[in-house]
Amino acid sequence: MRTVPTEQPSQRTHRATPLSALGQVPWSDIRDSTGSAAAIPLLLHKVASGDARTARAALDDLRGRICQYGFVVEQATAATVPFLWELAQLPRVTCRPQIIQLLRSIAGARQWESVAAVYPKLLNHRENPVVWERSARQAVRARRGALPALLADRDREIAEATAELADALSE
Repeated sequence: MRTVPTEQPSQRTHRATPLSALGQVPWSDIRDSTGSAAAIPLLLHKVASGDARTARAALDDLRGRICQYGFVVEQATAATVPFLWELAQLPRVTCRPQIIQLLRSIAGARQWESVAAVYPKLLNHRENPVVWERSARQAVRARRGALPALLADRDREIAEATAELADALSE
């Protein structure tokens, strides 16, 4: 299984434009629930700059590709998480509460671990979903330093979604 860099955008030097680090991820070499994860950068850009309807539709598509039904579905999830955090902090993004809720779903995902506890042979597969799930959770935890600012956001929906995410991260 190919490992994917999960370096956090805010840990790099200041960038002029949001999502500029997308090109550093080998999206076409990793998988999401549809196959190649090559469409993820376009979806993230639509979330970042689209009108409310476009952004929400792109986020829904993205959710289906990386955390479908609450399952971390492929290796692209961990690579996508730093960009979700970046978008959650941009005031111009129209679906910030939903992004934070998606991060909360990823942070709480333990379905594959539960399955592996009953069927340990799952851990012997070349494509190991338990590893994807753990990597994705670690990627969410790595950016928890953004929580205080989001908790203090004037938008009540953002603050409430962030409180739920903070609770999930404290488990």
